[in-house]
Amino acid sequence: MKEIDEIGDNHIATSYDTPLRADAFDMDDATKIETIQKDVLHIMETLGLDLTDDSLKGTPNRVAKMFVKEIFGGLNPDKKPKASTFDNKYKYGEMLVEKNITLYSTCEHHFLPIVGKAHVAYISKGNVIGLSKMNRIVEYYAKRPQVQERLTIQIVRELQKALGTDDVACIIDAKHLCVNSRGIKDVASSTVTSEFGGEFKELSVRREFLDYIKLDTKYQ
Repeated sequence: MKEIDEIGDNHIATSYDTPLRADAFDMDDATKIETIQKDVLHIMETLGLDLTDDSLKGTPNRVAKMFVKEIFGGLNPDKKPKASTFDNKYKYGEMLVEKNITLYSTCEHHFLPIVGKAHVAYISKGNVIGLSKMNRIVEYYAKRPQVQERLTIQIVRELQKALGTDDVACIIDAKHLCVNSRGIKDVASSTVTSEFGGEFKELSVRREFLDYIKLDTKYQ
C-alpha cells in the first residue's frame, strides 16, 4: 500500500495505454450512471451531508452523468473523433502548429482537475488533417482519468497514425489541482511535458516549434 500511495502522490504513470478492464464496456451508459449515482450518494451520506436538502438531492445524479457523459467521456471508444485526412494538394511542406488548445482533464490519482494548454505540430508527408480534428483529438484523450505524460504521448501517437508520419510533436503546460489545492498547495507551479517524433527530434526543428508557440496571436 505504501508503494501504491507513493506512485499516486508522485503522479507516476504506469502504462502508455489508459488502464481499462476487458469488460469496461459491457455495461451501457444508463446503467453506469445509475450505479455511480448510488455510489456518490453513499459517499455524500458518509460525509454527513443531508441529501434531503434541495441543493444536494440532485447532486448524485448530476455527478454520475458528468462522469459518464462529460469528463470521462473519452473512455468510450465510440466517442473517438474520426481523424479524416486529405491529400496535401497545395504541397505545403513546412510545419503546421495548432497552439493554445484549451485542455481540461482529470488526474487519475486524486480525481482532481488538470487545466492547461496543448500545443501540437506536424510536418506533412502527403496528408493534412483538419485543424478542428487536432483539437478534438486532444479533447478525446483528455476526457479520461489521466497522467500528463501519457496524455502527451497518446495525442502524438494518434496524430502519427492518422497522418502516416512520425513528424508530430506535442507540448502540454498544465496546472494540477491535486498539487495546487491539496498536498504541497503550490498554486504557482505548472507541469510541462513534451513528446517529439521524427524530424522534431532534431534540435533545429524543435527550436522552430518552440519559437512558434512563444508568438503572441493578435486578434482584431
